[in-house]
Amino acid sequence: MNTKKVLTYLVVAFVIFYLFTQPANAANAVKSVFGGVTTGAERLAAFFTSLAS
Repeated sequence: MNTKKVLTYLVVAFVIFYLFTQPANAANAVKSVFGGVTTGAERLAAFFTSLAS
């Protein structure tokens, strides 16, 4: 098998295991990631708004 494919399966298996064994921690991790993405998008929008004005 391809090494990349094996690693992908291992990561997916770990994520599924983590979701079932610690759902509250998994939810907090997802909230943190999306919060970071949202903050980054807001800052990027403010930057371009500042450039345009």
